[in-house]
Amino acid sequence: MLELRAITAGYDRRAPVVRDASLAVAPGEAVGLLGPSGCGKSTLARVAALLHRPDAGTLLLDGTPVRHWRHRAPRELRTAFGVVFQQPRLSADPRLRLADLIAEPLRATGRREEVPTRVPELAGTVGLTPDLLTRRPHEVSDGQLQRACLARALVLRPRWLICDEMTAMLDASTTAALVAVVEDYRAATGAGLLAVGHDRALLDRWCDRTVHWDTVIEC
Repeated sequence: MLELRAITAGYDRRAPVVRDASLAVAPGEAVGLLGPSGCGKSTLARVAALLHRPDAGTLLLDGTPVRHWRHRAPRELRTAFGVVFQQPRLSADPRLRLADLIAEPLRATGRREEVPTRVPELAGTVGLTPDLLTRRPHEVSDGQLQRACLARALVLRPRWLICDEMTAMLDASTTAALVAVVEDYRAATGAGLLAVGHDRALLDRWCDRTVHWDTVIEC
């Protein structure tokens, strides 16, 4: 179980973006978080993925409170999450070829021996051809780069996926393809999903349930 209890978070303690937000995702469950742009849902998603320490509140994973964040979190916690952000060009190192982008988490966690098999496997899963793997971010489209970012998020076989507006910048066919990849991964592994967005129809189709931001924050 992934639980966020009374989370307050932001980038200035005097003006938090998120105030007293609570949300739970059961193992294997897909939850959509719906809300307008700028409401704070992306910040809450970063807290859920251990990428941003909250100012107040508790994050529990399988009933155990999380005490450390980002690089200070134990490796088994960090690798339990796969994250895909809205803007792939802001989350991809422009110097890396797509193959190296996908392999980043494997190298960072000392699993280099898996790179030759895992990278081509996931590239095929997300629809990247071998020639695209040799290109850098500026040489591919947003959709192709987002496919690589999704492959990177899946490469460590995470138990939880956090998709923060993953399809917001994509066309309909690429959106459908990437949603299908996530659904297939969840069906095969039982991973939980927190999908953040402002498209109610997409979240309702994709998720087991959709919650609105107004029901997550303490009014």
